[in-house]
Amino acid sequence: MLSLKQQILKRTFDITVSFLVLLILIFPLILLLLISRINLGLSGLFVQNRIGKNGRVFKMYKIRTLKGQKQHSIEEIESHQTKWGRWLRKTKLDELPQLYNVLKGDMSLVGPRPDLPGYADKLEGDDRIILTLRPGITGPATLKYKNEDLLLKDKSNPQQFNDQVIWPDKVKINKEYIENWTFFNDLNYIFQSVLLSK
Repeated sequence: MLSLKQQILKRTFDITVSFLVLLILIFPLILLLLISRINLGLSGLFVQNRIGKNGRVFKMYKIRTLKGQKQHSIEEIESHQTKWGRWLRKTKLDELPQLYNVLKGDMSLVGPRPDLPGYADKLEGDDRIILTLRPGITGPATLKYKNEDLLLKDKSNPQQFNDQVIWPDKVKINKEYIENWTFFNDLNYIFQSVLLSK
């Protein structure tokens, strides 16, 4: 678990960076939302309940990349993507609205990705350390599974593979991230994420 001093440093950095980046990218972000609105025929902003620090439910924001109003299963994602949506997901530009989540305190720039309701309930014992930290836009597990959609696409049962292989591995990676946290590691994960999105 991070010390109080480490938490203050991390939060101060989150607020400063998310504010400055939103200030710079506000007009490109609005443009992306408008294009998604036109491309998909629905609101360009996708809002979904996720689990945050201490198990608290919050609304996470993304640019919409899939057709249809309902929540899609892992098996349905590929068939509901447009070329535009696929490009947004590949470049990770669909994650930009989460800078607002960071600014308001729901998320951090770096940390474990926020899970859908139900997964946090599966965390037991030492694994629950993951819930002591704000979830992040990026992090070591996010970087390792940057092509998760493609990985799952080749599996006969994507949901089962996610639940039995990917999710437990992410839990392990995220525990190690928290136990070995440093500010410079966070900077490195952000740098890697920016490079990989190009």
